[in-house]
Amino acid sequence: MDEFSSWAKIVIVEDNTALADIYKTRLELLGYICFVAYDGIEGLRLIEKERPGLVMLDIMIPKISGDQLLTILRQTEWGKTVKVLVISNLSETDAPAGIRANGIEGYAVKANLTDDQIDQLVSAIIASPNQAAGTVAENSAIV
Repeated sequence: MDEFSSWAKIVIVEDNTALADIYKTRLELLGYICFVAYDGIEGLRLIEKERPGLVMLDIMIPKISGDQLLTILRQTEWGKTVKVLVISNLSETDAPAGIRANGIEGYAVKANLTDDQIDQLVSAIIASPNQAAGTVAENSAIV
């Protein structure tokens, strides 16, 4: 592990480069150290290498999907306790079955999120050692 605390690290797994850059820029302004992967395989590699405090995970990504990445992550010793926030264009009801059973801290629909809500979700998840931060529902309310 490098000199940065793992809580301060975030791995963003998002294939939309413009959106990934927005997340990265905003979160770095808040003091987090961010790493970006544009596909599932690179995402797994970065998560294993960096051991982040949080993974922001899109579902529909190339090479291996976000739900497959999450399943693989949870089967590893180093990935069992990594906090994961799913951020997808799919509503949670349209997401692959069982995604919450793999232990996620929250689920948000990208189209309904404001930049401030992303900041608040991430900060709440990282600040909470064992408690889920909740979900951003399709109406953008945090539940």
